[in-house]
Amino acid sequence: MGHPLRIPVWLAWEQSVVYFVTICMADRKAVLANPQIFRAFKLAASKLRDWHVLAAIVLPDHLHIIVAPIRNREAKLGSFSAALKRWMREQLGASWRWQAGCFDRLLRRNESLHDKWLYIRENPVRAGLVQKWEDWPYRYEFNEEIGKRRACPTTLHRFDSVSGIRFPQ
Repeated sequence: MGHPLRIPVWLAWEQSVVYFVTICMADRKAVLANPQIFRAFKLAASKLRDWHVLAAIVLPDHLHIIVAPIRNREAKLGSFSAALKRWMREQLGASWRWQAGCFDRLLRRNESLHDKWLYIRENPVRAGLVQKWEDWPYRYEFNEEIGKRRACPTTLHRFDSVSGIRFPQ
C-alpha cells in the first residue's frame, strides 16, 4: 500500500516552516536513551544539509524533533527522517529497527513552536524517567551544536519574540 500524498505547505511566504516530528522504534523497543545513541543522533543531525534540527529529545522508544527546512520550503520530510534513521543505525551498527515512516505536524502559528518545546522537554517527566526536565540528559536544545549552517530567512526569524528562545542570526 502506498503512502498518502503530502499536503503542500500552504503558509504565507513570511510564515516559518517548522515541523514537529516523532520517530518511533519498531515494536516500541526501549533501546534509545543512552549516551551512545544520543551521540549518534547528534552526529546524524550534524550531517543534515537541507534540514535544521532546532530541538529534540531522545526517549527510550522514540525521538521528538523540531526541525525546519534550510533552503526549500517544500523539502520532503520523508528524506529527513530516512536520512536520520539510516545514519544513526550505520553509526551504531544497530540490529534494532525503526518503525516505518514518522509522525509529523506542520506548526502553523508561532505559539505552536513554544508549545511543542514545552511538550518535548516535559516528556521524560510525564514518563516517570526524571523528576525535573532539566535532569534528562538526552535532550538537544535550541542553539546547541548548530555550527555555521544558516537557515533561510523564512524558516526561523519569527519565533524569537514568542518563545523567548534565541535562534542563530
